[in-house]
Amino acid sequence: MNDEQLTTIIAGELQPVTGASGDYDALLDRIGDARFVLIGEASHGTHDFYRERARLTRRLIEERGFTAVIVEADWPDAYRVNRYVLGEGDDASALDALGDFTRFPKWMWRNEDVQHFAEWLRGHNTRSGARVGFYGMDLYSMHRSMHAVIEYLEGVDPEAARRARGRYACFEPYGEDPQTYGMSAAYGIGEPCEDAAVQQFLEVSRLDPDGGSVLEEDEHFYAEQNARLALNAERYYRSMFRGRDESWNLRDTHMTDTIAALARHQEDGGRTPRFVVWAHNSHLGDARATEMGWRYGELNVGQLVRERWPRETFLLGLSTHSGDVLAADTWDAPGRRKRVRPGLPGSVEALLHAAAGERAEPNFWLDLRASGALADALHAERLQRFIGVIYRPDTERQSHYVHTRVAEEYDALLYFDETSALVPLDRTSGAEDADELPDTYPAGL
Repeated sequence: MNDEQLTTIIAGELQPVTGASGDYDALLDRIGDARFVLIGEASHGTHDFYRERARLTRRLIEERGFTAVIVEADWPDAYRVNRYVLGEGDDASALDALGDFTRFPKWMWRNEDVQHFAEWLRGHNTRSGARVGFYGMDLYSMHRSMHAVIEYLEGVDPEAARRARGRYACFEPYGEDPQTYGMSAAYGIGEPCEDAAVQQFLEVSRLDPDGGSVLEEDEHFYAEQNARLALNAERYYRSMFRGRDESWNLRDTHMTDTIAALARHQEDGGRTPRFVVWAHNSHLGDARATEMGWRYGELNVGQLVRERWPRETFLLGLSTHSGDVLAADTWDAPGRRKRVRPGLPGSVEALLHAAAGERAEPNFWLDLRASGALADALHAERLQRFIGVIYRPDTERQSHYVHTRVAEEYDALLYFDETSALVPLDRTSGAEDADELPDTYPAGL
């Protein structure tokens, strides 16, 4: 089947997205009773992706009773937003609540779309009496999480806080840069701190908060997750110097374990967990249907969630052909508006662009499970573009494209032919404030 025939099949199956209130009615029907809806993005700097992801999430919360939004962000940074949307903490606005996102790239979460969603979520919780939270699942905040564990223990058990300070002192000779620790531990320079991190996690997880109120249970869970994060981050930063694939797998396993831990926490509180997860396509599209999985052995959140909850998971990928994106030239560089090149010939993006032109529908979604013809059309291996916080148009094929089988990667695909860049809340990237920088070369995923 040639590309012209494939284009016609896709054009016949696409469902337009026009901005109307009913755009996602059929998509919600397709999601059905799924409790884990993973919504991706083809870049970390595209306004249309953030806007539509929030738009669909609002409907899942209002109409399907979803109980949490979990994002590709560090746990302590996002938890400040969580306190705000639940009407707790001291922040007077969503802008204030986003104040802990200080490291590069600030714009990934400190942007107008996230600000507006956080304000909406607080209003929804206030109006409805719901407790829909906002949580991070990433693991780059090793030192900040250790400080948070100690701070929590100082309020509930000063002697336990003293023990925590003693254990975490193992990291002090390496300073605040976790990569320095990782390199030293990986090459046998100094003492690895894994045992100390394990002991601290076990002690925090065994604590039984007095009173048993919802707030006290949540604060204990927050501390337990910080202790788990410190442990997994210790392993992650050591693994960075043994190979990218191992560190990638540790990171995505941690993110999936965070989802599972939050599900157990809500179940223990008598709730039925229903989660929307926001992250990059590279994390949420099933890795088994990508070159990164079948060639390099990488797994990801989409694969692991599908394996844990096979009948309750829905994966939605997002894509674009061209437009503007907010991205950096290199790591730590300021974000700036860049022009996204049209999709390469023969790529998924080029095929969707052709279908959009044939139907004169620039924005649409595809149900990849509804039609055998459509699944066949998108089953073959094709190049797919992944832009992170770095965009390198001069080396785009090498830096941003991998082979995938889209019909296996996602359950549905949302496409915008021409997209625009995020509007950041800060003039700079925030790199000058960073104390813990992730290793996500080359595309900052």
